[in-house]
Amino acid sequence: MTGILTASSVGKSYGTGTARMAIIDGLELSIAKGEFVSLVGPSGCGKTTLLMCLSGLLTPSVGEVRFKGQTVSAPPIGLSVVFQDYSRSLLPWKTNLDNVLFGMRRLSMAAADKKARAAEIIAAVGLSGFENHHPWQVSGGMQQRVAIARGIASQSELLLLDEPLAAVDAQTRADMQDLLLDLAKRFNQTCVLVTHDVEEAVYMADRVLVLGPRPTRVVREIVVDLPKPRDQIATREAPAFLHARHEVMALIRGMRAGQNLS
Repeated sequence: MTGILTASSVGKSYGTGTARMAIIDGLELSIAKGEFVSLVGPSGCGKTTLLMCLSGLLTPSVGEVRFKGQTVSAPPIGLSVVFQDYSRSLLPWKTNLDNVLFGMRRLSMAAADKKARAAEIIAAVGLSGFENHHPWQVSGGMQQRVAIARGIASQSELLLLDEPLAAVDAQTRADMQDLLLDLAKRFNQTCVLVTHDVEEAVYMADRVLVLGPRPTRVVREIVVDLPKPRDQIATREAPAFLHARHEVMALIRGMRAGQNLS
């Protein structure tokens, strides 16, 4: 299995004996450089647990995760995570600019170069003029832009996104979807998105990986044959979009109904 990120026979469980609970079991995946991949599945199937194992924030009970060919045993340089609860991931006593600079602390760059890059990324996410504000002084959507800017400014090759748009309103969500796609292309990033929103998963992805019920594994890979750049109206009305959405939703509804997908 090749790719910038791979998981081989990955399992994750908690507890022992009769109290053991398996969350992930025998999971395989490979993410190619430059891809945008969405992970979807029924509620509680272990999507976030999987993302934490992929990031090195959790250690698999069995199996192996590799990033750029190296075993992941801790968060590696070149990989960043944008969390769902962005308000807690930002440091409230630091300005927006300093929050972005905090994400660059492991980079071997001169301080002036770091500040220039941070300012460039802040401008790219549409926050020029808010560099010296604190996170609590701006809206939730703007806070999430700061969190995304921090992930990009760290020069990460791989960005793991844990339902980053779940807490924003519908219009902001659409704008942020397009912003993420634009930034991923502009900064040549590979992205893995965990989301409960099937339409979001299909709209943003090159591939959608559908996870099964707990203990989870990949039960289906759906290639999204849609041109880029995507458009919130034209893309969502395209037959290929509607077909992929239908396939994903039918799989998830089937799992909820207890159908055998093997």
